[in-house]
Order: sequence, then C-alpha cells, then structure tokens
Amino acid sequence: MWEFSLNLDNTDLANYIFSSIKNLSNSFGGIVTSTIEKGHTSILIGVEKSKRSDVEDILSRVITQIICTYYKSSFLDKYLFLPHHDQIGVVAFKKALLNFDRETDYFIIQKALSFDKDLYLDSFYEFKLKNLKAKWTELVALANENRDYLISSEAFLDLLKFLVDNLDICEDEVNVFEEENGYKICLESQDAYDNKYHGQLFNEEGLISSIIDLSPQKINIHCHSGSKTTDFLEKIYEKRICVKTECTCTNIKQNHKNI
Repeated sequence: MWEFSLNLDNTDLANYIFSSIKNLSNSFGGIVTSTIEKGHTSILIGVEKSKRSDVEDILSRVITQIICTYYKSSFLDKYLFLPHHDQIGVVAFKKALLNFDRETDYFIIQKALSFDKDLYLDSFYEFKLKNLKAKWTELVALANENRDYLISSEAFLDLLKFLVDNLDICEDEVNVFEEENGYKICLESQDAYDNKYHGQLFNEEGLISSIIDLSPQKINIHCHSGSKTTDFLEKIYEKRICVKTECTCTNIKQNHKNI
C-alpha cells in the first residue's frame, strides 16, 4: 500500500482538492479521506503500489491547476496595479495574465513536484516555486512599469489583444446564447461539456472571464442586439468572433433549448 498526505490551511481549497482527487481516484479502488484540526486540513490517500503512478498523475494535475489558478490569482491581486479602466476591462486583463504562458507554468510546477514525502502545499509554493514566482514577477513588473502608457484605452486594448492572441487555443468553437438575465455557454463538441459551463448562467464579467479561460478558435454570440459586452469581445477577438443577432430563427431557438 502506498500512502500520501497533502496538507493545507485553506478549508475551501482543501474541500475542492479533496473532491477532485476522490472523484478521479475512485476507479483505482483507493482510499481518500481528510481530517481537519485547528483549521489545518490533511488529505490522506492510500492505494495499492501498482496504482501509485496513476494517482501521482492525478495529484500532479490537481495541484498544478490550483497553483496556476488560485495562487497565481492571489499573486496578481497583490502585486498588479492597473490604471483605472472599466471593471470588465480589468477582469479581462487579469484573466489574460492568469492564462498567459500557462504551459511553462505547468512545466515548472510539475518538475518541482515530488510525492516521496508528505506535501505541504503552502510551503511547496513558497519555497520550491521561487523561479515560478520570479517569472510572474517579471510579467507583473512589465505591466506596472507601463502603467502610465496603459492609461490610454487604445494602448490597454492593444496589450490585452496581444495577451489573448498568445494564449494556447483550448476549444475549436464556442457558442454563447443571450438569456434574459445573462449568458449561457455551449461548447461545440457534446463530449466537451463541462459542469462549469453546462446549464450555467453568466453575467458580463463571468462571460468574458470564461471565454478567456476557454481560449476558443472561434466564438459565435447569439444575442438580441449588440451590447457593451459584445463590442468589447469583438475588439479583443476581432476575426475570431461572430456576433449573430438573428436569435429568433428556428435553428438557433432549437439549439438554445438543448443547452
């Protein structure tokens, strides 16, 4: 039996990690439990030695994702100082920075990971990923040093477009449908549905944030009329986006019902 313990202090994050690992490791017949003591959570994993490499792969993916989302987002919130733009622009810029050069971030994290001993996630981030934080610092410093330049809306959009254009394509095509109280996102492939998007209703900021996360090659927006949100997406995605206002046509109505 191979046993491993992942330890952290953030309860919400621990619950998310525990749920992710437990769901993914069920097929290996292992044991995944967690204990909480004085706000400190330990996620305990036990599997047959023959399944160790499979579970290590799961742990590596989950930990990498957490560091590239939660930890990097906290880093940007702490050190990035953007000029005053509308909230949608700020959300989009931070999300683009969050996703920028993510493959290199993944490589650095996974190279540093070791499952020979118990892992304390906060300590791993603070002491084993100094080169990753140095990389993020350079990116943030570049934005902060050009803060005065970015005050211009045109310059701000130019940099945002550059970041978005240099994100790895994650989806071939995404359809967005305008609802009365928000937007729904439909991925082109039925197999690609993700619980995060399927059936969910997004506000303007959530839509833009999700589109940047998905980084699609093509975006189709089905809406009643143009809006500030669609105008903004057209500016940063340009030729990759098509805004369709003919939402009353039969085939779009039928597709919309199936979301």
